[in-house]
Amino acid sequence: MALSLGEMLKWVIFKVVTGFFYMLFKMFAPSRSDLVGKKVPPVSDPLLLVSAKQLASKIRRKEVTSVEVVQAYIDRIQEVNPLLNAIVKERFDAALQEAALVDKLIEEETGGEEVLEDRLPLLGVPLSVKESYAVQGMPYTGGLVFRKDIVATVDSPPVAWLKRAGAIPIGVTNTPELCMWGESHNHLYGITNNPYDLSRTAGGSSGGEGSILGGAGSVIGIGSDIAGSIRMPCFFNGIFGHKTTPGVVTSEHQYPPSTGRHEEYVSNGPMCRYAEDLLPVLKIMSGPNAHMLNLDEKVDLKTLRFFTIPHDSGAPLVYPVSKELVDIQKKVVERLEEDLGVKVEVVNFPELRYSVQMWNTYMGLPDKNGKAPEPFYDILGEPGHPVKPMWELLKWILGRSTHTFASIGLALQEMTNSKPSKFIIQQKEKLQKDLEELLGTDGVFLYPTHPRAAPITHHPLFRPLDFAYTGVINVLGLPVTQCPLGLNEAGLPIGVQVGAGKMQDRLTLEVALYLEKAFGGWKEPEAA
Repeated sequence: MALSLGEMLKWVIFKVVTGFFYMLFKMFAPSRSDLVGKKVPPVSDPLLLVSAKQLASKIRRKEVTSVEVVQAYIDRIQEVNPLLNAIVKERFDAALQEAALVDKLIEEETGGEEVLEDRLPLLGVPLSVKESYAVQGMPYTGGLVFRKDIVATVDSPPVAWLKRAGAIPIGVTNTPELCMWGESHNHLYGITNNPYDLSRTAGGSSGGEGSILGGAGSVIGIGSDIAGSIRMPCFFNGIFGHKTTPGVVTSEHQYPPSTGRHEEYVSNGPMCRYAEDLLPVLKIMSGPNAHMLNLDEKVDLKTLRFFTIPHDSGAPLVYPVSKELVDIQKKVVERLEEDLGVKVEVVNFPELRYSVQMWNTYMGLPDKNGKAPEPFYDILGEPGHPVKPMWELLKWILGRSTHTFASIGLALQEMTNSKPSKFIIQQKEKLQKDLEELLGTDGVFLYPTHPRAAPITHHPLFRPLDFAYTGVINVLGLPVTQCPLGLNEAGLPIGVQVGAGKMQDRLTLEVALYLEKAFGGWKEPEAA
């Protein structure tokens, strides 16, 4: 679609501004060229190549002890985390003590394996947790230097329910400041790297989770997603992740808390190396709301209607999808039609070209009581005064700011926000109506996750709107499963989003199982 004169002007201004910041960044940011092409070492312990579901079964049957499993993951973390900087605080001693108690419980259990499986489905399995979730006794900072001494005094409900199901937290993982950027970097913990190429981004805001899972330092983890924060890290690190229908998995005891209408768009869900772990972890995380998703209802893929959306209809400030991602999505279509005997219909929605504007508009809307969301620069300055973005930029140039270049840029951008556009609201409402009518309760769609495979660290600063492919689905409130589809020629993961109608999460989870079999699922970094 041809650009209007106004759009061309915006594009020129956008290129000039991002070009200026790129030059500024290159002048003052440290080089990472020594990391180019380096990967994490290969997996040597076969216990690390077993799903959480199978590990729990082996532990219950006494084929392996929980202590052995937890120790295997501790050893792997100690091997790869110096390269990845994904786990920012471990609890290895406590995890081993809890694993020993699990093994003792199994020895003393008289009710049999079935009783344990029903009561404690993840008994003895290690778990990593995004640092923005409260985990009792662990840091709870949101990546802010000023919160460095804050420790969680309780567990967030999803963490508590997973622990109650027998899972053992082994550590918390890195995020960007306040979970509001597509890379996991802050001045409290540093930068998280991609296990497939240490010079590449692990994504954000659940980038620590994505990195440690992709590097085989964890088997299951949990993240949160308000613009792609589960899906982009899963895409960049070659793992599975699920953005749940909003309102199912609680955000209680997460930092930062939701304000304005953010609770309508944020989703919490599982991040896993193996597709079969998504559903049981999601079921546990959902607590008393699990019934809303009918996860026990069987899904026959051959009875579903499939759609593929190849692109965003030409958003002017978002980069086009790379050929390799266009091609892999076409291969998924071919396999679905060949294996399942279904017809995958190509559909386009011109409203998607306004994805960034939709996300930006709806994130700024007031709640039902008329209260606007708390400004990013206000939260960034807590517990003191709001951050002054221009002053922070000057401090950053001089190496004196406690905030990252990305956070300062977001604060600057927020200051330019204007009143909600009626046109953009109309576009979103039309897209919502058309997409929901198309999908119904038996429709599934494919959509690119990002325009390219994992970019070089910090380069998203200069292509900041490429999150459009994930962010628009947050404001639409739809469930999506991110699925890996192998590695590209450079050895980097590629994949696709699989979405469905609201509360139809089980459909996308079933498609994930199919795609894992068809395309091989998670691949070891050294397999590249």
